[in-house]
Amino acid sequence: MSSLNTADRLTTGVKQHENIVGWLMAAPALVLLTVFLIIPFLMAFIFSFTNQRLISPNPTQFVGTRNFTDLLTLRVFSIDPILDENGELVLDDAGNPTYPRLREFTRNNPDYPELDGLQELTSWSSGNQRVFLLSSDVVFIRALINTIIFVLVIVPCQGGLALVLALLINQKLRGINLFRTIFFMPVVVSMVVVALLWRFIYDGDNGLLNTLLGFFTFGALQPVDWLGDPYTAFPALMVMSIWQAVGFHMVIWLAGLQNIPESLYEAAGLDGANTWQKFRFVTWPGLRSTMIFVLVIITMQAFGLFTQVDVMTRGGPLDATQSIMYQAVQRGYQAQDISGGSAISVIFFFLVLFVSMIQRYLTREKSA
Repeated sequence: MSSLNTADRLTTGVKQHENIVGWLMAAPALVLLTVFLIIPFLMAFIFSFTNQRLISPNPTQFVGTRNFTDLLTLRVFSIDPILDENGELVLDDAGNPTYPRLREFTRNNPDYPELDGLQELTSWSSGNQRVFLLSSDVVFIRALINTIIFVLVIVPCQGGLALVLALLINQKLRGINLFRTIFFMPVVVSMVVVALLWRFIYDGDNGLLNTLLGFFTFGALQPVDWLGDPYTAFPALMVMSIWQAVGFHMVIWLAGLQNIPESLYEAAGLDGANTWQKFRFVTWPGLRSTMIFVLVIITMQAFGLFTQVDVMTRGGPLDATQSIMYQAVQRGYQAQDISGGSAISVIFFFLVLFVSMIQRYLTREKSA
C-alpha cells in the first residue's frame, strides 16, 4: 500500500513539474501577447468611451457612446419638390423637378434637430421626392462599405484563383517547380514594394497598363487614370491585392491536394468517374480542412486592408478607397484623435468577430 502511495506521489510530482516547465516555456509568448495585444485592446476599449486626444490641454472625460454614435448614425430623409403658386412643379432647364437645398434642413434648423450636422452619403429619386441617406460620418461609412466589399470580392476571387493554380501545378511535369516559384514570387516581396510597383503600372500618363492596352488596341483605347478615377481606383486595388497574395494560398491548396491519397483517384477512375466527378467527389471533400484554413486567412487579411491604400491612393480619390484600418490609423495618429481611432478599432474587432462566427457556423462539422 505504501509503495502505491509513493508511486502516486511521484506521478503527481512529475505532472506538476511538467506543468511548471510548460508555463515557463509559454511565459515569453504570454507576456508579449499581454503587453502588445490584450492591454492595448483594453485601453482602446476604455478610450473609445472618452474624449481622449493625443495632445490636448483639456482633461479626459467620459462621454459614453458618443464616439460610436458619431461614427454609425444613419438617417433616411426625403425632400418634397418645390411648387409654384399654382401648386405645379418647378422644373429646371433639363425638365427635372427642383428641390430645396439639403443644408437648409441639416444646418441649425429647429424643425429638424435630429438632422443637425448630418451629411449626404447617397441619394435617389422616389416618385417626385428626393430621398437622402444621411450619415454623421460619411468618410467612415464609406470606409466600412469599402472594406466589406473588398472582403466579399477578395475571398472568393483570391481563393478560387489560388485553387485553380494549385490544380494546374499539382502535376508531375518537367519544369513544374519553375512555375511554382514564379507564382509564389510576389508573396516574398514586401507589400509596400508591390504597391509602389503597381502604382507605376497604373500611372495615367506613362503607366505600363495603359501602354499595353494602347498597343493591343492600336491606340483606340485612351489612357485611363486608374488610381485617379473614383470608379476605377478601388477595383485597381483589388486586382493588385489578388495578384500579390494568390501564390501564398496556392501553396496551401497544393499542400492539401498532395495529402489526398492517390488510391482514391484510382478507385474513382475504375468506377468510370470523369475529371469533374473526381474533383467533386474526391478532391473537394478532401480539401475541406484546407478550405476552412484558406477561407479564414484570406478573410482576416482582407479586413486588414491598409498598406495598399496608404501607399497608392491615401484613401482617395473622393474617399473611394478608404478602409476601416486606414481610418483608424489616420484618426488615431495623424489626427491625434485617440478616442475616435479607438472607437473605430473596437467596431473593427466586433465586425471581424461577427464574420468569424458566421464562418465558423457555416463550416462546422455537420452530424449525420
